Amino acid sequence: MLNSLTINNIVLIDRLHIDFEDGLCVLSGETGAGKSILMDSLGLAMGGRSERGLVRHGTEQASVTADFHLDAGHDIWPFFAEQGLSHEGHQIILRRTLTPDGRTRAYVNDQPVSISLLRKVGDMLVEIHGQHDERGLLDSAGHRRILDNYGHYGGLSDQVRVSHKNLTRLQAHLQVEEDKLSTARMDEDYIRHNLDELKQLSPEVGQENQLADDRSRMMQGEQMSEGLNDIMSGLLDKNGVDSALRSLSRRLSRMAGQDGGILDPVVDNLDRAAGEISAAISTLEQTLRDMEFNPHELENTEEQLFALRAAARKHQCLADDLLAVMADFEQKLAALDFGDQEVRRLTEEVSIARGDFHTAVAKLTAVRKKASQELDSLVNTELPPLKMEKASFRTELTSLEPSEWGAEGAERVEFLISTNPGAPFGGLIKVASGGELSRFILALKVVLARKTTVPTLVFDEIDRGVGGAVADAVGERLKRLATEAQILVITHSPQVAARAANHWLIEKSEKQAGGDVFTNITVLDNTERQEEIARMLAGAKVTDEARAAAASLMRG
Repeated sequence: MLNSLTINNIVLIDRLHIDFEDGLCVLSGETGAGKSILMDSLGLAMGGRSERGLVRHGTEQASVTADFHLDAGHDIWPFFAEQGLSHEGHQIILRRTLTPDGRTRAYVNDQPVSISLLRKVGDMLVEIHGQHDERGLLDSAGHRRILDNYGHYGGLSDQVRVSHKNLTRLQAHLQVEEDKLSTARMDEDYIRHNLDELKQLSPEVGQENQLADDRSRMMQGEQMSEGLNDIMSGLLDKNGVDSALRSLSRRLSRMAGQDGGILDPVVDNLDRAAGEISAAISTLEQTLRDMEFNPHELENTEEQLFALRAAARKHQCLADDLLAVMADFEQKLAALDFGDQEVRRLTEEVSIARGDFHTAVAKLTAVRKKASQELDSLVNTELPPLKMEKASFRTELTSLEPSEWGAEGAERVEFLISTNPGAPFGGLIKVASGGELSRFILALKVVLARKTTVPTLVFDEIDRGVGGAVADAVGERLKRLATEAQILVITHSPQVAARAANHWLIEKSEKQAGGDVFTNITVLDNTERQEEIARMLAGAKVTDEARAAAASLMRG
């Protein structure tokens, strides 16, 4: 339960400390006394939204501290262990600070925590039913969440959310892989054609330089061969050196027989020269045979070289990088095969995940139906004491199309009411009058509160719009509820206040005339309670009749 609440520098509150008790705790006061500030302060301690305007003017920091004591078996202790939060005994102290510039800090048992963690802890300790949260009850979009919170399905809701998330993730992954595969298929023919071209070309690292060198050598050999053939022709032609030298040698030989041997040395020299020429011709002929030029070989070499360079230009790379281009094409084709396998694998996983999701959804639907029937029965039990004997409440579950199933399950949930037997059921806001609507909402809130495991329930003016016997019935319902949990009620109803086990009065005062205004809270004894309830009955001027009526209400 909530043991105490300490508030410092929150709007009209300078310093306020409240020690609460178990049972039905009522807080009353005139409009504008600061009851809403008290609720805002408690909300801050629970991790609620903070605003700069909450810090009292002229102060440097505001703070709210809520002190709780819980049983040893409460669900919060395993959560503390999971989050690494320390505690001594069974006490939990939540603290929140706020500065004028909007900075805020949160603490659990003086251990700094995030606001989100403070909110999670607060949600396990206090449940606030505010005068404005009826808007959530009127909006059918929130009815499914309300029913699920009431149902406590043992993790089935989480199972549906997790299985839906898994299915959605796998479907998205499958779509990505299918898109990738489809794009790859569009390029498959191009890839295969180019890969075949490169395989026929059989590129190798250094091949371009080798072919270029071979081509250059062959072209140089062709030019040399042509020159040597010209020289050979000059040597062997009938007017060439060899023929002329042999002719001259023959003439000198004929003349040598007539000169008495004078020309013999010349003849010998010419013969030797002819022999050298003949040897040169033989060597030249052998050289020409050895370097015989093959124009087809040059043509083939040039074709390979030009094809290699054309492929490099086509793929915008160096000739030496064509092997890498081939490897990339082969990898893409392999990816196509892998893509087929991946799509098949993911398709199977999606099918399994869809089955898991549908199974979880079916289980959730079943327990929702059971919870809705239980909720209907309990709410309808609460209506007669609220002077709505002829009214009826029903939770309608509308099945969605499978394509509409999501993380919240397979049905739409809406709370419907009928104010008279035979009258059609309709939405809360469409069917009920103002007073009827308040009583329907009150009956629903009381039932929802009875199912919660939260130790402290706060009702902020939920009795608004009702009075007389109906208000008395509301007070009785809250008193019964207080046997199961600590109940804090902010009320303007004297009938509700009369049922309280403990009563606090919230007032606004000035420390000095014309000075700052402050909010104060006072615990009332029986005499003071009677006076306050009389004020709630009569207004500003309290009469003896009002006091007598207050005493009668307090006696029950």
